[in-house]
Amino acid sequence: MFTAMIDRVLTPEQMADAVRRRDPAFDGAFVFAVKTTGVYCRPSCASRPAKPENMSFFPTPEEAERAGFRACKRCRPDRASEPDPHVAMVRRACETIAAAEQAPSVAALAEEAALSPFHFHRVFKKVTGVTPKAYAAQMRARRADESLRTAGTITEAIYGAGFSSSSRFYETATARLGMTPTAARRGGEGQVIRFAVGEASLGAVLVAATDKGVAAILMGDDPGGLVRDLQDRFPHADLVGGDAGFERTVAQIVGLIEAPGGVLDLPLDIRGTAFQQRVWKALRAIPAGRTATYAEIAAALGRPSAVRAVGQACAKNPLAVAIPCHRVVRTDGDLSGYRWGVERKRKLLEREAAR
Repeated sequence: MFTAMIDRVLTPEQMADAVRRRDPAFDGAFVFAVKTTGVYCRPSCASRPAKPENMSFFPTPEEAERAGFRACKRCRPDRASEPDPHVAMVRRACETIAAAEQAPSVAALAEEAALSPFHFHRVFKKVTGVTPKAYAAQMRARRADESLRTAGTITEAIYGAGFSSSSRFYETATARLGMTPTAARRGGEGQVIRFAVGEASLGAVLVAATDKGVAAILMGDDPGGLVRDLQDRFPHADLVGGDAGFERTVAQIVGLIEAPGGVLDLPLDIRGTAFQQRVWKALRAIPAGRTATYAEIAAALGRPSAVRAVGQACAKNPLAVAIPCHRVVRTDGDLSGYRWGVERKRKLLEREAAR
């Protein structure tokens, strides 16, 4: 998704994340260099991604060259580029939204962009994938979520993030955070997450659930690795082994993996960005036994150029099979990558086709 450059001073983590997403909004903000190749690139460069430990960041091409790196011949970071006027306009609007204590109205944003409100709304959604109102809500929620870690009190975090009242914040807090604001502020401390590891024909399966519903379905060869993944997601939560009732939940999910064309009649605790949520909703609409391409999903979302972003959303899917990212293939029919292994993806599709 299009990302506004909110902070003028970017952290290494923010820059690495922008490079991982190949986010064009950060072109011109910095360049990154790859130690193993001696080349430096724009954040949006389409070249094969480098390992994070081999990357370094520079504010300008000149500084990268002084450090001994040469310009990439593919993205030409040493040359000025002509920005898409719509992208530049939406970027300015995003910066305005991010900097405002209260979300600006669409009319005010449209006037600043010299467009009609209708046209501005349409262009903004085409570039970002969400409406201005949804983007403003994301920015406000992000500020609140970050403030929960540092503010003296939760009330300070709520009002400091621009919420007009605590009730407005609490109306959506649990849906955004997957836990109460207090638990989020403590890194999940006090949040009880039940989990269990089962065994399917495709390997180990870890299932975890909050009070809202199933929050993770992970597959792999190493049960211990799956548990460590869960611990990384909820470092301070109280992870407890599931009881006999929870074992039945695991059995239902294992059954879905063995017969992936069925329906999982369980509540889900689905967490992600607005764009990820849209992608995952589109995946759940793909019928069993059918596939769709990344390009088709992007087009269905009204963002035909966001093929790579759709792929990244698939890679972030925390609910294997329940959100059927295994049904998404490349345009040439190749199965491409799959978070839990291409061979598992192949077998899931074969099972659905045989139903």
